[in-house]
Amino acid sequence: MIRVVHYINQFYGGIGGEEKADVKPEIREGVVGPGMALKAALGNEAEIVATVICGDSYFNENMEEASAAILEMIKKYNPDLFIAGPAFNAGRYGVACGSVCKAVKENMNIPVVSGMFIENPGADMFKKDIHIIETANAATGMRQAIPAMAKLALKLVKNETIGMPAEEGYIPRGVRKNVFKSERGSKRAVDMLVAKLKGEKFETEYPMPDFDRVAPNPPVADIKKVKIALVTSGGIVPKGNPDRIESSSASKYGKYDITGVNDLTAETYETAHGGYDPTYANIDADRVLPVDVLRELENEGVIGELHKYYYATVGNGTSVANAKKFAATFAQELVKDGVQAVILTST
Repeated sequence: MIRVVHYINQFYGGIGGEEKADVKPEIREGVVGPGMALKAALGNEAEIVATVICGDSYFNENMEEASAAILEMIKKYNPDLFIAGPAFNAGRYGVACGSVCKAVKENMNIPVVSGMFIENPGADMFKKDIHIIETANAATGMRQAIPAMAKLALKLVKNETIGMPAEEGYIPRGVRKNVFKSERGSKRAVDMLVAKLKGEKFETEYPMPDFDRVAPNPPVADIKKVKIALVTSGGIVPKGNPDRIESSSASKYGKYDITGVNDLTAETYETAHGGYDPTYANIDADRVLPVDVLRELENEGVIGELHKYYYATVGNGTSVANAKKFAATFAQELVKDGVQAVILTST
């Protein structure tokens, strides 16, 4: 019987939602939550001997400590296979699943499998290290994700030949292998070209990355008459992070009033970002969000006006889908408030 340890977050562990995202790792014997479906998909060949549960915020804010603690918990059960998730499009959950899978694979040398939506930041971060089944973007895809994860996991633990991503359902890992075909490459290429010219379907043997192209806006006509707003992915927030923006894989952004603020001091502002050394940003947040310089330019008449609000989130591991959603929402507010130019700062 193949021994399996399963990893899930606080929500699927039945502990709670976002209000419980800071719970520390714990391990329970047997099956918990979606482990029931996983158990059925694995059939009589494998047994889920334990389930590790950890809060998404706790893991992402304490990655090294959490990974070490979880690894020790897993080792006690001497598993043959480790499965995490599926995380779908939950960014912090995906990063946690990928991180733990990678740690288990490197330290215990056993097969690992997870499942994520293609735009989950965890998928991009860990697809080269582990096998990740491509899932829907929400838990409504659980019925399709679990069987695919179980099937691939069993093939890995049995050391069976793993097929191409399209065949097995995992996200392409960027690994290329030499294979023999009945027809030489030149003929296959011409056949694909002919099919493309005819408008017929064909499958490329070398898929190219999909680059998001953004057309630049026209230049500002007269900077002295323009209202400028500040937006940052550097995580600059009022002291105490009132909106509890996550340090990684942010699910929200903040809108903050800087009326009358000429300087972001260490007593009033800080960074919530977990992807860079916060020391210098916490000493002087103007290094990431230049309110002080823009106030000077405003007072000197170099710019028309600094907008009374700035918008902030954390770019560390945040999914492209969430970033686009944030921007689409507050961009409407900026236009409504008469903002004509935006300075976007990162880290």
